[in-house]
Amino acid sequence: MIVLPLPLRNRLAELILDSLHDPKARATLSALVRFCGEPEDAPAPPDLVSEFAAALRNEHRRFREELCERTLRAWEVMRDRPLAGREPALAEALNQAADLFDARLFFEVHELLEPYWIRAEGAAREALQGLIQIAVGFQHLANHNVDGARMLLEEGRARAEGKRLQGRDLNDFARAVGPARDAIVTLGKGASRGFDWGLVPRFPRGG
Repeated sequence: MIVLPLPLRNRLAELILDSLHDPKARATLSALVRFCGEPEDAPAPPDLVSEFAAALRNEHRRFREELCERTLRAWEVMRDRPLAGREPALAEALNQAADLFDARLFFEVHELLEPYWIRAEGAAREALQGLIQIAVGFQHLANHNVDGARMLLEEGRARAEGKRLQGRDLNDFARAVGPARDAIVTLGKGASRGFDWGLVPRFPRGG
């Protein structure tokens, strides 16, 4: 897996998260989906170039495969989704995080939930930190940072285990992270290439 450079990854993440509530961002994401269906040597449309600035203009061809893979996974989440409010309640944000996580958009889960973690207190803050650490752990693995993945998955699992958050029982999810972490340990430095992504549990959802 090719890792997107940070400016391109961050701009795409912004676009994906804005697409949850902003019709202009949703339209731009749709345009990017259409662009991904064009031949590899096709020039980026001017509206996309202006949205992505130098990150897309200079680097999109080199990183097109990963850019388009993430874009298409995001579009599966967004395509038929009603637009939400800009700052939804935590319960709705967790629903959004669940769909992003299950689409393996782990960095976006971190960006979405971090403001709620900053404002939270007590057990809710601990549970949110656990969910964020698990998401970041899997993002580290996708970025070939095996040691960081192993550490954060273990820390996140410990924080989420036994917790409830907005009617969601996090315990089964936390425990299911264990086999994924164990697989990373077994595979060692080759984990980022040999890992079975089917081991990633589904994000906990409300009843």
